[in-house]
Amino acid sequence: MGSLDATRAELGLVVLYLNKAEARDKICRAIQYGSKFISNGQPGTAQDVDKSTTLARKVFRLVKWVNDLHALISPPAKGTPLTLVLLGKSKNALLSTFLFLDQFVWLGRTGIIKNKEATDRVARISLYCWMASSACASLVELGELKRLSKSMRKLARELRRTDKYENEQYQSKMKQSDERLLALVKAAMDVVVAIGLLQLAPKKVTPRVTGALGFVTSLISCYQQLPSRAPVAKVKA
Repeated sequence: MGSLDATRAELGLVVLYLNKAEARDKICRAIQYGSKFISNGQPGTAQDVDKSTTLARKVFRLVKWVNDLHALISPPAKGTPLTLVLLGKSKNALLSTFLFLDQFVWLGRTGIIKNKEATDRVARISLYCWMASSACASLVELGELKRLSKSMRKLARELRRTDKYENEQYQSKMKQSDERLLALVKAAMDVVVAIGLLQLAPKKVTPRVTGALGFVTSLISCYQQLPSRAPVAKVKA
């Protein structure tokens, strides 16, 4: 029965994960960029999968721009430096704009809006917004990592007579630091992915490079969406 309960708990974790629209979107994103890597911009099955998955993902993001609009008008955390507040709000504004414009791109790609030239123009503007929001996110994570490092050094001095790794507060800060470092890597790589999608450096950031980096950031996003195991332990048959 012990192994059965463990299996049920693991399946409960999977169900909890797949019930999240964001998690399904990131799985589709991994398929999208994985296909882009395989196709390398050449016609074929992989490119067809890339295009169809790209279009399908836009449905997951309908009205999602409201999330960042809400974050934009919400008050920042107490003690956050003004520079980081402005960068964070800029990221929210740019990402919300990207997601809002992306809805019109979906309308154009599905044929509801017939003006292809206008659709392509809006698509490029939206990608520029995403690239800029990723750059802002990178700077925010850098700033937050610097703040965390400073507070960890201060805490380490206070705990110099004890094992700091046994301290819950220090462990919490270490976990936050790891999460922010991962978010920094993802945001920085997404800037390059956006450059690839916009073809701003076609010789260096090829479709294969774009696909590889996009696939890696998709896996990071999938990992970030993993639910905590604590609630799953309470699942009953």
